[in-house]
Amino acid sequence: MRTVDLNALTEKVREAIQNIACNMESSCKAALDAARDGEENPTARFALNVMCENAEIAAYKGYPVCQDTGMCVVFLSVGRQVRLESDIYAAVNEGVRRGYKMLRKSVLDPVTRINTGDNTPAVIHTRITEGDKIGVEIMLKGFGSENMSKVYMLNPAQGMEEAKRLIIESVRLAGSNPCPPVIVGVGLGGTLEKACELSKHALFRKLGSANPDPELDTLEQYLLGEINKLGIGAQGFGGKTTALGVFIEKYPTHISSLPVAVNMLCHCSRATSFEI
Repeated sequence: MRTVDLNALTEKVREAIQNIACNMESSCKAALDAARDGEENPTARFALNVMCENAEIAAYKGYPVCQDTGMCVVFLSVGRQVRLESDIYAAVNEGVRRGYKMLRKSVLDPVTRINTGDNTPAVIHTRITEGDKIGVEIMLKGFGSENMSKVYMLNPAQGMEEAKRLIIESVRLAGSNPCPPVIVGVGLGGTLEKACELSKHALFRKLGSANPDPELDTLEQYLLGEINKLGIGAQGFGGKTTALGVFIEKYPTHISSLPVAVNMLCHCSRATSFEI
């Protein structure tokens, strides 16, 4: 057994938040640069150039890359050989509290609308793994894109053709609201809540990476091509790039259902991972 210093976890969470608030994830920045360089629509190219310049200024000046500093979503992988001497969730939330000290606080009670004042609590998903380490994936999730989420509980007779249509339609209906070009996360299978979890976790993939499942990789490429035919483009100004990528995760489901969840990121991916 290995005892993990949860004070160190708190500090790593704080550091991660302050870093990703100001620094767009590198594969996302590279994809934006490529989209700008390949764009022929002058208005869309201008919008993409503003996004690229904004990311560069934020990184250089240490300013948040977006005014919506989001809500923290954390995926924890806790090794079986890890010994915890205190509350791991309290440690993560303390890291969030410290990380948001100089950032906008956007988290509040859904009924009273009273702000919690420190951007806690984070949304934390946990799984038990092998080993003696804790893996942490952390994302600052803006809600212009989060509000465009969709979940469909399909009859299996509708099949994957209907699932594909609805994924594309979700992006079309979102239009310019999620600040495109978007990154699309898709969860297939499980139950309603599992599909949603999968769609969120899929967004931690790096742009340009291939899905290890060849069938899902082919599906991702198909959906990306069809979504980019929609012509929504950067900030809704048209052009070639409505989405930078489509990422899919799946899980076995019941014989009588086909859950499909769609979750989007705006053009700015603020996600990282570390191990402790």
